[in-house]
Amino acid sequence: MDKNAAEKRHDQLTTAPNAVESDADPRIDVTEQPGKPTRIDIRDDAAVRPGGSDETDDAAGADH
Repeated sequence: MDKNAAEKRHDQLTTAPNAVESDADPRIDVTEQPGKPTRIDIRDDAAVRPGGSDETDDAAGADH
């Protein structure tokens, strides 16, 4: 039996050696309405979010 996209995504995100079940939690919400552009929003409860980090650029690239 072939897996659907959600099952494949779950498998891919939870098979790494240190992966946990929450790694496969949804990170985006997609809203589709007839006659309107598709809206993609980053979920507020997403553990991993795009954008800057708390570290400065200098600290992120520095040798420790």
